[in-house]
Amino acid sequence: MTAHVRLPRVPVPDDPGRRAFLTDVIEGLSADPKRIPPKYFYDERGSQLFEAITRTAEYYPTRTETGILTERAGEIASFVPKDSALVEFGAGSLTKARILLAAAPIKTFVPVDISGTFLEGEATRLSRDVPGLRVLPVAADFTAPFALPAEIAGQPRVGFFPGSTLGNFEPHEATAFLRHAGELLGAKARMIIGVDLVKDPDVLTRAYNDAAGVTAEFNLNLLRRINRELGANFDLGAFWHRAVYNREQLRIEMHLGSKTRQRVRIDGRCFDFRRGETIHTESSYKYTPELFRTLANGAGWRVAESWTDRDKWFAVHALVWG
Repeated sequence: MTAHVRLPRVPVPDDPGRRAFLTDVIEGLSADPKRIPPKYFYDERGSQLFEAITRTAEYYPTRTETGILTERAGEIASFVPKDSALVEFGAGSLTKARILLAAAPIKTFVPVDISGTFLEGEATRLSRDVPGLRVLPVAADFTAPFALPAEIAGQPRVGFFPGSTLGNFEPHEATAFLRHAGELLGAKARMIIGVDLVKDPDVLTRAYNDAAGVTAEFNLNLLRRINRELGANFDLGAFWHRAVYNREQLRIEMHLGSKTRQRVRIDGRCFDFRRGETIHTESSYKYTPELFRTLANGAGWRVAESWTDRDKWFAVHALVWG
């Protein structure tokens, strides 16, 4: 059953976040092929739907990565300096961070997420559950410049980027993000990162086309958000969800396709759709260990250690900056 949540207030017209959202949507729908950045999936409802996706039978990444973190917690904890500040990029529900926080000598936790309301609730629960931990949530788009809290100055810093979210970036964007993260965390920084591995395409396509339709609802919620926050008139019933594997690019592609010829209006502009035309809403790149090592090296990181599950479906890498 889909959870019903109180939707956030529609931003005022001069809200910077709304302006950026509008600009990205207008540019994306003006492109050929049409596209919208996947970071806009994560309004409050989108964040909750993604958590529901992670519990579907077909979606293996969350349970596989969680298994690695749990089974290798001691080894991973030994990689974390004493009294560290753990900075999680795209924090979400904090489930995986809790595994590290229980095992490693972490003094301060800085969860960073674009969905401020969702983040605040999770941070409050974590502070209640772990009284000795200093929790400093930062509501920000981690793909753009942002500042870390002044309170962690002088502490060793460890980045945490689970969930194979790196795969949502184009390769050049992934390199730029890793370099930015290293510069943000600073000298002698470390990072723990989850990366989805190349595997049987049937496993991949099932994971992004679950039988219960949760991923489809997650994808369509992007259009619902555009309607609500940008005043668009998307008819959600006139679009279908589909995820396909691109063998040449080693990536899953998520699309929203038009069921009919139609016109959509956003902020006084019109966008025409042909029947079958799609909006590319997400790519999820899969890596071999060698491809990831090359990517990390090119961004200024060194792979110090790697852990995988028995089937080699997923990897958790420990990186050292510089």
